[in-house]
Amino acid sequence: MTPTETPNTLFDQVAKVIALIRPAVQSDGGDLELVEVTDEGVVRVRLHGACVGCPSSSITLKMGIERNLRAHVPGVTSVEAIEAA
Repeated sequence: MTPTETPNTLFDQVAKVIALIRPAVQSDGGDLELVEVTDEGVVRVRLHGACVGCPSSSITLKMGIERNLRAHVPGVTSVEAIEAA
């Protein structure tokens, strides 16, 4: 098996799932950037565009992004949004 077939690190696995989720977020005028995956399995993302300040962004974060990541990437414990730098 080559490295391109199966991501090796937790970060790589998360990045692959985020890449599949992004088009849905982008279709609503927002975007999502993977910032960090901690050793404890906490995924930190930065929201952009229409997601910033949107009242539904916390629901999208927990019910959409976190649920998908936890279902597809063993080791993910939670997802947190961080402020823009």
